[in-house]
Amino acid sequence: MDKFSIEILKELLPAEKEVIPPMPKKQGSQAPHLDHWSPAVLLERAAYLRKLARSGDGQASETLKEYPGHAAMLSFRSRDGEAELHEHFADIFIVLDGRATLVTGGTISAARTIGPGETRGERVEGGARQELRAGDVAHVPAGVPHQMLLAGEKTISCIVVKIRENAEKP
Repeated sequence: MDKFSIEILKELLPAEKEVIPPMPKKQGSQAPHLDHWSPAVLLERAAYLRKLARSGDGQASETLKEYPGHAAMLSFRSRDGEAELHEHFADIFIVLDGRATLVTGGTISAARTIGPGETRGERVEGGARQELRAGDVAHVPAGVPHQMLLAGEKTISCIVVKIRENAEKP
């Protein structure tokens, strides 16, 4: 910041605040990239996923961004999900809109392996139930069976962050 700019800021800011110029950037250094999705953008994308879900099987999702060790996704569903178990990944659900019941623990009935470390099935039996609403955050550790259930005409839109918890290869 040059001397002239500092003098202008001193005039605009209260006298008790000292104006400190920013630290000069090291040559070749670059600020880390920030990915940001506002609630308005996420809800607009969720409305699009709702349309896709209507013409499909009642659910739709999209990957917002993949990172080393984790990924951010947007999910909409208007029907119960399959029971799931991810051996190497935790799921964090951040509810944007709607309501559902998350069942965790227990066992998966009619379990089948769909890929390395990935199991699906008809339902979670004997698990704990937690109602999720807009604003709620839920963490399901790797290796824990879980299933999202919806009642009647209810729907849910949420961000799902998938985080690698186990260092083993999937």
